[in-house]
Amino acid sequence: MPKRSLTLDAALIARAHPHPVPADGRGPGCGMALMDEAEADARLDAALAEKPGDPGTLWLFAYGALMWRPEFPFAERRVARLRGWHRRFCLWQPGFRGTPERPGVMLALDRGGQCRGFAYRIAGDGSPGETLREAIQPVWRREMRGRGYASRWLTAETADGPVPVLAFVADRAGARYAGRLSEAGIAARIAAACGPTGPSAEYLLNTVTACEAMGIRDRHLFAMQALVAEALASADQNSPTPTPG
Repeated sequence: MPKRSLTLDAALIARAHPHPVPADGRGPGCGMALMDEAEADARLDAALAEKPGDPGTLWLFAYGALMWRPEFPFAERRVARLRGWHRRFCLWQPGFRGTPERPGVMLALDRGGQCRGFAYRIAGDGSPGETLREAIQPVWRREMRGRGYASRWLTAETADGPVPVLAFVADRAGARYAGRLSEAGIAARIAAACGPTGPSAEYLLNTVTACEAMGIRDRHLFAMQALVAEALASADQNSPTPTPG
C-alpha cells in the first residue's frame, strides 16, 4: 500500500511552538492529579490477577505513543487489530503536552469500531530473576499515573492468531474524559497546546507517522494531522512580521 503524504511536519510545529514550556517544581504533569506509585502498583496487582493465557507472558496493545516510544523490552511485536474499540483523541491533557490554561487532547481507546496497532509480547525474563510484574511495572505506571485510562483484557487479532492483550482504554467516568469532541475542536486544542514535554501536535505527528510507516490507515489520525497543519499554517501566516532593528 503506497504511503500517503502528511501535511503536518516538524518544521511547522517548531515554528508554532518555538519556546519550551518550563515545568514548575511539581514536574511536567503539574496540571494533573497524578496517581502515586502505591496505588498504581495495587491496581497492577489486581489486573495481573485477572490475566488470561500463559502465566509467564503478557501481550500489551499499543495504539499511540507506545507504538513509537515503547521504553520497555519486548520479545515480539505484531501488527494487531482490536474490534469493538477505536483510537480517538478523547482525553484532556492539562500536563505533559499541555497546561491547565491550554490543555491538549490525548489518544485513548473508546467504545465502538475497530483499531489497528501493535501487540508487544513481554516476558518476565529481561534480566536474571525478573518477574513479569517487574517487566510491565514501568509502562503501567507511565500510562496509569495520569488517571485517564482504565485497563482491560481484550482479544487482539494478529496474522498468527488471536492473543489476549492488556489495553489502556478511556476511563469514561474520569475527570479527563472529554467525550466525543468535534474533529475541528480536537484539532484546535492540539494545535494550541504545548507543555513541558513538548507540543501536543508533535505527539500526533509521531503517532500518525508510525501508523503510516506500518501501512495502518487511520481516518481519525489522518484527518487530525491535516486539520492541525492547517491551523498551524494559518497562525504562522497571521503572526506579526518582526520589524528590522
